[in-house]
This record gives sequence, C-alpha cells and structure tokens, in this order.
Amino acid sequence: MRILGEGPYEVPDAHVGRLSELDAALRSAAASGDDEECVAGFHALLDAVRDLGTPLPDDARAPLDLILPDEGTSRRHMHQMQELLADEGLIPE
Repeated sequence: MRILGEGPYEVPDAHVGRLSELDAALRSAAASGDDEECVAGFHALLDAVRDLGTPLPDDARAPLDLILPDEGTSRRHMHQMQELLADEGLIPE
C-alpha cells in the first residue's frame, strides 16, 4: 500500500486484521460526523501502516492494492473521505 507523499509500504497479511479494525473505527467516526474523532482515527490508521509495514523504495515494482491519503489531508477533504468511508472504508475486506 502507499501513503501519498511518503511512498509504498509492504504490510504483511498477518497485520491486515489490525488495519481493518482501525478502518472500522474510522468508518464509525465518519458516520458519527465527529471531525476530530475522524481525523484521530485516520492518523491512527496511517501510524499503524508505518509501524506494521516495511517502507519500500519509491521505485519498487510491487503491486499497490491500496493508496491512502497523506496525513495533511484537510478537513474539507476529510468530509469527502467521510463519504467514501460510509460505504466500504479504506481497507478492503
């Protein structure tokens, strides 16, 4: 997966469940309309990708299953992301 502005990360399958948990919490925060909780949940998801994943070189040819917005996502963009989260979330099941 890739975090925009940072580069790709390889996250072992063993950790996808944890990312899915964080994604579910993020979807819940988005559904509640609580901007601060949503931003905190989004940052927790990005932190988990960084902690559980291994950074890859920018030119790595590994397939990217997922692209996440960067940490600097504005509140306006967070509202757009909340609409996306209402359906499937950021981490596919």
